Amino acid sequence: MHQGKLVFAQVMAHLPLSTFRRCVARYDGEHKVKRFSCLDQFYAMAFAQLTFRESLRDIEACLAAQGKRLYHLGFRAPVARNTLANANAVRPWRIYADLAQQLIGIARPLYAKEPIGLDLKQTVYAFDSTTIDLCLSVFPWAPFRSTKAAVKLHTLLDVRGAIPSFIHISDGKTHDVNALDELVAEPGAFYLLDRGYMDFTRLHALHEAGAFFLIRAKRGLRVKRRYSHPVDRVNTRVLCDQTVTLEVFYSKQGYPTALRRVVVRDDAGERIVFLTNNTRLAPEAIGELYRLRWQVELFFKWIKQHLRIKAFFGTSENAVKTQIWIAVATYVLIAIVKKRAMLPHSLYELLQILSLTMFETTPINQLLAPPSLPQDDGQQLVLL
Repeated sequence: MHQGKLVFAQVMAHLPLSTFRRCVARYDGEHKVKRFSCLDQFYAMAFAQLTFRESLRDIEACLAAQGKRLYHLGFRAPVARNTLANANAVRPWRIYADLAQQLIGIARPLYAKEPIGLDLKQTVYAFDSTTIDLCLSVFPWAPFRSTKAAVKLHTLLDVRGAIPSFIHISDGKTHDVNALDELVAEPGAFYLLDRGYMDFTRLHALHEAGAFFLIRAKRGLRVKRRYSHPVDRVNTRVLCDQTVTLEVFYSKQGYPTALRRVVVRDDAGERIVFLTNNTRLAPEAIGELYRLRWQVELFFKWIKQHLRIKAFFGTSENAVKTQIWIAVATYVLIAIVKKRAMLPHSLYELLQILSLTMFETTPINQLLAPPSLPQDDGQQLVLL
């Protein structure tokens, strides 16, 4: 008789089923569906993400080998690759996009008090994009270059806990700076941007919304100095802290007010120029704050290496977006499990261990505990 709860079922127990059903009903995702529900589809795709499956045939074979445990995993019917492929191609990807946003809303309060290394109470976001290369002959709906297709994943990452708060998927031709139009600025929050997002009209929109931005300046930027504030060039890496205005006509039309220009020296001795609309932050904290932007790069690296978003299980736009959003939902779900179970392990360690123990019945908090060493009770034989 089966006893205990399988590890995969323990992870999926943190999924808000009522919220998931509302997402399905919102887009009529189970219209004329008899057996293979949207929940079964999510379980199958999440299982593929957590166990590093590489194809639909791989998913089918792996789950068929555990046929007696499918019910305890949460499936109500066997998973056939044709059924799963059709579900990915037909059922709206927005179901899983809404689910991921709901999970993000659950995860962010859990990580709200995570330290970031700076004495800041405001929310700090890192915004960037990554390109996922595709084959143009297989994915003609995602043009990028004359011989290559791609999609872009524009992500706004909350650096407290590395939880994505906003994700926008576009084709490869969409310029990064256009994704700023999709953001709803949060007053008082910091937005860390790379130099590719230097559009002064859009930056001024963030300023007018009451948000703070910190961006690297491009080379050759022409500004006019108004004030030079005193800095400690001996004990800090700050070279100058200035209040400036833009000189180029069109740039000045886009951002007519004054900016703060801070120049710091990095570890290699190179000069890095930052622009910001925040005037209260200490100049030596500017460089340390911008270091947090690297977390969004680590998020892209982590999700590409450890979740299946580079090898897709379908070729249609709906199938690709479904897989990406389920991968994001799985990432956030693991982050929720980590916090609720109070696990000290990193997400990398957690995912690696879970990938090998999906069919075990050990509780997750005991599964990740270090093995206890055997104690010598004095009754063991002594070998000479």
